Amino acid sequence: MAYGLLKGKRGIISGALDENSIAWKVALKAKEEGAIFTLTNAPIAMRMGAINDLAKQCDAEIIPADATSVEDIENLFSKSVEILGGKIDFVLHSIGMSVNVRKGKSYGDLNYEWMQKGLDISAISLHKFLQVAEKQDAINDWGSVVALSYIAAQRTYSFYSDMAEAKAMLESIARSYGYRYGKAKNVRVNTISQSPTKTKAGSGIDGFDAFYDFAEKMSPLGNATADDCANYAITLFSDLTRFVTMQNLYHDGGYSSTGISEELVEMIQKQSQQ
Repeated sequence: MAYGLLKGKRGIISGALDENSIAWKVALKAKEEGAIFTLTNAPIAMRMGAINDLAKQCDAEIIPADATSVEDIENLFSKSVEILGGKIDFVLHSIGMSVNVRKGKSYGDLNYEWMQKGLDISAISLHKFLQVAEKQDAINDWGSVVALSYIAAQRTYSFYSDMAEAKAMLESIARSYGYRYGKAKNVRVNTISQSPTKTKAGSGIDGFDAFYDFAEKMSPLGNATADDCANYAITLFSDLTRFVTMQNLYHDGGYSSTGISEELVEMIQKQSQQ
């Protein structure tokens, strides 16, 4: 059921790779709620994904952009304003990558060049998005920027490796730039800390399936799906959340506030009795 929450709004959605991507779900929901927007991803990611299919479904144009390139981001914002016929009202930053995780490097044996690349792609790119948008005055007053994070920014998850540092930096940038942009243009900047989600990026992490099941047992509401994360992002893009900014918002079925669940206690007791 659509509510028209984004009727008349313009946006930029990054990171849609395939139909399992949170960004893909956000695009479909944004379209359903009345928004027009452009889609963007890195050229290499676009060759691997099916973003052209999404663009057709959403009547959206695709603007390739390397999230580490200020020049590409400048083109992304200026072209989006031109294509959409006005300033931007919302931006989704759904960008993250760790070469060290992909290559199976342990946390005590990180390649620091790869780590710096991961920080640039996964976190500093948000600062670049915001800085370019501010300099171009590309986002309307009371606009909304949302970036996707993960609880490993706050707590230790060994399998998440240097992506934890990237997400911690991402959340810090959201707070720091959220203050600056809020004072300047009433633009709000938030991060969503999502449940483990079966996307291409998430499923590629070693031990993901076991942790997904663990989080499901820990969360009183169970893991939040990509579709539900998209719903949450839409509310943050809408005018209903005008005074929410500089927040890291947990969307995880209660996982982040649960010490231990009944299901896990019962499972441990059964194992100890065997």
